Amino acid sequence: MSGMLPPEVLVLGASGQVGAGVVAALLEAGSPVLAAGRDRQRLHALAERHAEEPALETLAMPVAGDRDAARLAARITRRPRPLRAVVDAIGVPHAAARLLDSPVAVMRRTLERMLLPRLALARHLLPYLAGRAAPGRYLLIGGPYARQGWAGYGHASVGEAALRMMARVLHEEAQALGVHVHLLAVDAPVWAPENAARACAGWPSALAVGRHVVALLGGRDPPAGAVVAFSPRQAVPPRRLLPCQPGDVLEAIAHCPDARPRASRPFEVPRSTSPRGPPT
Repeated sequence: MSGMLPPEVLVLGASGQVGAGVVAALLEAGSPVLAAGRDRQRLHALAERHAEEPALETLAMPVAGDRDAARLAARITRRPRPLRAVVDAIGVPHAAARLLDSPVAVMRRTLERMLLPRLALARHLLPYLAGRAAPGRYLLIGGPYARQGWAGYGHASVGEAALRMMARVLHEEAQALGVHVHLLAVDAPVWAPENAARACAGWPSALAVGRHVVALLGGRDPPAGAVVAFSPRQAVPPRRLLPCQPGDVLEAIAHCPDARPRASRPFEVPRSTSPRGPPT
């Protein structure tokens, strides 16, 4: 029976750098994870890195629109574990190009890749999180292009700005469902081994982003606004989790102040095959 099993967190985009960091942070906190992504080989490598974690499962399923999202939601509803939260860490690689030098089709493809899959997933997964005893959580992760135009990456800037507005609208609409929707805004490129030579001080690691995700999911009171700025102060290792209620370790982050620290293993970000440029 699903009520006998601890609830899990669905991580979308788990085959990417940030998604893998979110998975690692959730496992570090003791939460069961269903890691979904488009790249089967990377998901297999992710599972191998966490081979000692029995609460990690992977699901290779690319999502381009409503049909794919509906298929994914149907598979989620048939799982034995209840779904506690969804973390959308889907990232899209960007090639450097000026807006004025690119045909309109480039912008169309950018929006189709950055926005439409994430909207389709929200449409089909938010209703599944509704109607539960505890409010569901749906968290999107946004990149560093929205606040100001990124030189040479204007298409990404427009797409990220649109993503933030979509998150604000979903935040309002999902209130009627009893689901909290937020976007974690990471306003700097994410550090990775392949960009270490040109990385700047203050670029967060994927694991740091994941730890802030854990802090948001485990918080007693969700943020009032739709967009939450990434903060290194929230990107610390979790305390050793001794759940107050069996099966929900994320709630223990907020409710068990006497928990002891848990040692965590170093986390290596998977090597990216994306074009050079600011990573998401």
